[in-house]
Amino acid sequence: MIGLILFLVLLVAVWQGFYWVFVDLLAVCKPYSVPSPQGVAERFVDLCGDGTLLSATGNSLLRGIGGYAIAVVLGVILGLLINRFQYLQKNLKPLVLGIQTLPSVCWVPFSILWFGLSTQAILFVVIMGSAFSIAISVDNAIKNVQPIYTKAALTMGASKRQLYLHVILPASLPELISGMKQGWSFAWRALMSGEVMTTSIGLGQTLIMGRDLADIDQVMLVMLVIVLVGILIDKCIFSVIETRVLKKRGLL
Repeated sequence: MIGLILFLVLLVAVWQGFYWVFVDLLAVCKPYSVPSPQGVAERFVDLCGDGTLLSATGNSLLRGIGGYAIAVVLGVILGLLINRFQYLQKNLKPLVLGIQTLPSVCWVPFSILWFGLSTQAILFVVIMGSAFSIAISVDNAIKNVQPIYTKAALTMGASKRQLYLHVILPASLPELISGMKQGWSFAWRALMSGEVMTTSIGLGQTLIMGRDLADIDQVMLVMLVIVLVGILIDKCIFSVIETRVLKKRGLL
């Protein structure tokens, strides 16, 4: 922990030193084009003081979690269908893989035309940005289950329902969790794409406001908050669940 703190302090010191040398001393860069730690800290105090940053972060988290939850349900169903039916495996999966490569911003025009500048438009972008990734992860996780497990269960008379609930699901759980974590990263990025293009209060819109005001410190602050929230969600939720599952299975 101390090592991490020292590293971050050193990083901020290098950042501030870069600003002093190239902006204040040599005047190579313009002040409005390069953020400084001091400027970011001042914007943090200002935006926290009027509640803008807290409100934007809360709204983004609510939209992100809501859209991600829907994407998980849809992605799991789609992944199970692809895995279960050979026809879908051959014909639908390549299409899903192709759609997964689309940047989330590609869905923004559809969302605006269909839902307007609303929260539903943002949720649509989040769902489309992460559901297909989750579907592929579910299919791959089930495929990577050792065949001996299913053969043993079928030999002992397990039904299809018992096979999925008591054999395939537990055996694929570690890889499923990794897939869900990846799905969250896609959802969080898609959320920013949706908020940037709409007028709803959120981190994405706050970032665009900073751009429109030529306030590079605000832009940098919002970027840091987006990264920090993503790291906290991963460390406090997904990593904790993943560690417990791996320890329970003796893999850690």
